Amino acid sequence: MKIHEFYIKRCIELAKNGLPAAMPNPSVGAVIVFENKIIGEGYTSAYGGNHAEVNAINGVKDKTLLSKSTIYVSLEPCSHFGKTPPCCDLIIKNKIPNVVIGTVDSNSKVSGQGIKKLIEAGANVTVGVLETECRESNKRFFTYHEKKRPYIILKWAETEDGFIAPPSKKEQKPVWITNVYSRQLLHKWRSEEQAILVGTQTVIDDNPKLDVRNWTGKNPIRIVLDKNNRISKESHIFDIRQKTFVISDNAINYSENVALQIATFLFHNNLQSVIIEGGKQTLQTFIDANLWDEARIFRGKEMFSGGTKAPVITGKIVAKSKIDNDELLIYLNYD
Repeated sequence: MKIHEFYIKRCIELAKNGLPAAMPNPSVGAVIVFENKIIGEGYTSAYGGNHAEVNAINGVKDKTLLSKSTIYVSLEPCSHFGKTPPCCDLIIKNKIPNVVIGTVDSNSKVSGQGIKKLIEAGANVTVGVLETECRESNKRFFTYHEKKRPYIILKWAETEDGFIAPPSKKEQKPVWITNVYSRQLLHKWRSEEQAILVGTQTVIDDNPKLDVRNWTGKNPIRIVLDKNNRISKESHIFDIRQKTFVISDNAINYSENVALQIATFLFHNNLQSVIIEGGKQTLQTFIDANLWDEARIFRGKEMFSGGTKAPVITGKIVAKSKIDNDELLIYLNYD
């Protein structure tokens, strides 16, 4: 493996530790190398805290080595004042002569300006090392800034015979299709995204909490579609445990481009990612509009022999796995 790729790969590994706490900032990894030895490394702190470059520089015990070192970063160092000062200025201040960057930042506040500032200060800058992998590590951030919408994940569980709900129910609570391990994994996924979205009927039928009670992490913001305000105020979604947006016909026009309007609503509320959990009509609306990036589909061993059919989706299956007796399929949308 080429030496630049080796250290950028380490940056990507570090960056994983910063999500989801860093959002809406990207999570970046930074590594400082002197004579083929790592002398400092770091990743982006929780939103409002230090960026990766700051943490890496702070980790270097002998600061005199910085002027003879190379700093590797998975994303272009910022050049503007936000919650923290520009990382470019800190790199320049410490006279780090070599900067290797995985990929350019597509945020209009940065995009190329950090690279320009470093070059003008005399640094030797290399850009575009493992660029695809670096972009993948911050896919939510890049989708938000380039497509002006959140990264959209679809999730549902279907029976072995292809249904997501039975013909009838006696109680206002979910009918479980998957096992306890799959349900715990789902709560982990929820903790990794900024928002969770469901339709009216899901709330009426199941009265879900849409939280991460089976995992340790932050609850996502709840987004609930309720065109005609049919949902009872006694529903769990109206508790004050987590922030909730209810989108009625006062917020969007339900007669056209519903998926696009919802995506735009989420974008304007600074939400970089959303996991959509149903029901069938809501999921199919996003599929038909081709507004999704990833689909995570559980298949349990239950048989309903009728009820609500699972959504119909096309895309590339990139992963299959077994969770006890459940099957998990991961689709990506390349259109």
